[in-house]
Amino acid sequence: MALNNMLKPIRTIAVVTALGVASSLISVGSVQPTMAAQGPESVADLAETLLDAVVNISTSQRVSGNNNNSNRTPRPRIPEGSPFQDFFDEFFGERDGGQQQQPRSRRVNSLGSGFVIDKDGLIVTNNHVIAEADDIEVNFADGSKLTAEVVGADPKTDIAVLRVKPETPLTAVSLGASDKMRIGDWVMAIGNPFGLGGTVTTGIISARGRDINSGPYDNFIQTDASINRGNSGGPLFNQDGDVIGVNTAIISPSGGSIGIGFSVPSNLVKTVVAQLVEFGETRRGWLGVRIQPVTEDIAESLDMKEAVGALVAGVIKGGPVDNGSILPGDVIISFDGQDVEEMRDLPRIVAESPVGKEVEVKLIRKGKEQTVAVTLGRLEDGEQLIAQDQTKQDEPETVSVLGMELATLDDVLREKFEISEDVNGVVIVKVDEESAAAEKRIGVGQVIVEIAQETVSTPQEVEDRIKELKDDGRRNALLMIANKTGELRFITVPMR
Repeated sequence: MALNNMLKPIRTIAVVTALGVASSLISVGSVQPTMAAQGPESVADLAETLLDAVVNISTSQRVSGNNNNSNRTPRPRIPEGSPFQDFFDEFFGERDGGQQQQPRSRRVNSLGSGFVIDKDGLIVTNNHVIAEADDIEVNFADGSKLTAEVVGADPKTDIAVLRVKPETPLTAVSLGASDKMRIGDWVMAIGNPFGLGGTVTTGIISARGRDINSGPYDNFIQTDASINRGNSGGPLFNQDGDVIGVNTAIISPSGGSIGIGFSVPSNLVKTVVAQLVEFGETRRGWLGVRIQPVTEDIAESLDMKEAVGALVAGVIKGGPVDNGSILPGDVIISFDGQDVEEMRDLPRIVAESPVGKEVEVKLIRKGKEQTVAVTLGRLEDGEQLIAQDQTKQDEPETVSVLGMELATLDDVLREKFEISEDVNGVVIVKVDEESAAAEKRIGVGQVIVEIAQETVSTPQEVEDRIKELKDDGRRNALLMIANKTGELRFITVPMR
């Protein structure tokens, strides 16, 4: 089974992760395998101090009954003419010749987890736990409940921040240093898997820097601490009781834990949470380049000793480095003092950098290593710039003639206007309502095939032909127009 098919966002029930571990001091050379396999003696004391900071998050959302027909109960087949036909029609909501009644909207509830990071009411959870929710309720370990509002959310890292208004200060936990954690370190999770609240599980860090293709900044901590549906948004604690990860996904062919869970590292969470609290949105650094991996073949062709870094495939027009400081073909090997081992490292490092910061970028250009200084833009602004540029590219080049906007008939426009394959000419994409063409009922999606009995295939040819007619003293232009099916008609349009 493909990895993406087995990855499950754990969004059904609340989860809390707490790791308290008292490890025995064992001198090097005297480690006993049986003792190492037993793990920490107890996590009871640490778990007790952390339980009150972990919360269950209940959300509700009203959805239309026709949003997903695949979820509708299938209608049983019964023999034609059965005396129970009327019963089945009524029960399954089908009347009037088999037409279904208008589905009613329904309220869907779900559960997730979170943890308090500020005594005054700030709570961190997963974005997918609260996404599109109409109502969010936070349930605390003492049984109390508070309504929450969304401070901000970031789908790219699946992190969200909520705010509640408690009458008394809450128990809060701190975000620790995930980069200090090592493979094999003990961790602990506390949560509400499958609705079983207050569940504590322990395990170790199985791997770091995992890329599970869930987003542009994948750098997950992998753990074998038991994480199931409902653990989404819950914290993963180290032995000091600091949050070093936010539980987000599991690999599960069956839907349950098989010992492979993933958490967003706290170092990444810190940056996102700080921006969401301050601005209500993320403000990530942006370099303004398109990149691709450096393969062994590419490295060899660029006289590089090893295949490292990110190859610049293009520079975004109007972006921070659209000044020649970075060029297509450059290989970025270091950014602001951090090594870029592979392509996927660069977007994450850049995104974690402050907007407007001047940084040094080390790169290889034509076989020579050099350093350039660049000032970072804002990713969110860059995305709008790219989207606008893409929109412009998607818009066909047009020529304005006789109150009509004309474009070359290509495959895109042929499909857009459903024009038959045997129709050729220049397509009309816009008609001025006050023009003579509009008075003659020429419409968008029609095709100009001929002008004054001469075929045309480009907007420029139309414009040139109209000019010729005007130069000859003609008052009207005779157009042969085809509709989308190819039906032809002649129309004379005044050349005012």
